[in-house]
Amino acid sequence: MEKIKNQHGFALNVHDVVHRYGDRKALDGLCLQVNRSELFALLGPNGCGKSTLFRLISTLVPLQQGEIEVFGNSVRHDQRLVRGRLGIVFQSPSLDPKLTVRENLWCGSVLYGCDRRQFERRLAEVTEQLGVEDRLHDPVEELSGGLKRRVELAKAIFHRPRLLLMDEPSTGLDPAARLDLWRALRQLQVQQRITIVLTTHLLDEADRADRIAIMDRGQVRAVGSPGKLRQELGHQVLVLRPALAEIRTWLAEREIDATEADGELRITGNDVANLVPALAANFGRQIEQMSVGQPGLEDVFVAKTGHRYWADTTSVPA
Repeated sequence: MEKIKNQHGFALNVHDVVHRYGDRKALDGLCLQVNRSELFALLGPNGCGKSTLFRLISTLVPLQQGEIEVFGNSVRHDQRLVRGRLGIVFQSPSLDPKLTVRENLWCGSVLYGCDRRQFERRLAEVTEQLGVEDRLHDPVEELSGGLKRRVELAKAIFHRPRLLLMDEPSTGLDPAARLDLWRALRQLQVQQRITIVLTTHLLDEADRADRIAIMDRGQVRAVGSPGKLRQELGHQVLVLRPALAEIRTWLAEREIDATEADGELRITGNDVANLVPALAANFGRQIEQMSVGQPGLEDVFVAKTGHRYWADTTSVPA
């Protein structure tokens, strides 16, 4: 196989990517870098552009504008090299339910030019690693959702990819199966130093990643570790409903920043709880709800986008 370019570069480099569906922009000048051996999550509500970016990286859809490189190889000019270095777990199942686990893995390996001897050797490694070695002769349709995901993962890493793409990997899994999947992903990351990029709309799932990119309306609004992004907001968040103009004026007079989103005012910082007595004294009868807590990823999302996480998004394809 040809040598990889830019040996000291990023595992994934997305630069100024624009993608349109008709007159609508699904991606709007998106830029993103993912480090090698990193577990990275693309977080955003449905319709924000996550799946479109996924399709572009995996070469399923041609680039319209901008550039994407996988380990230095362009998805526009080096598609064969890029595809050889990718493992992909789609949101929709890619396994044949009527075939056994072994037969599904054989079909996948053939697509990457694996011969019978290579298949047998790799089969033992992968199935033991993912804990499905005792289910090789079971039809996939008889497996639980968690085991099916493990077989999907085994199929995706069979050819030893360097970048694993997973589109909403925990879709349809119960909480226990989701935890089991994440343990398997961490094992792959640590033991094989695979770079993992996944898309998710689940806040608690994104919280498990090394770093996340918050996406909204086709753009990246923030990038960083979940802890660092929360820390930037301070130790507390004060939420008020409704977002009264009088309260905004009162806060502005005291040089206190507040974000209005979907009828709520959010104030973040280290000592915002100290505002509660004064707010209650001045606006107590007008305030319907008032709460103080620690910032979460939804608070980060609101601070970066100006609207609630589950607010309606534009109707472009995801």
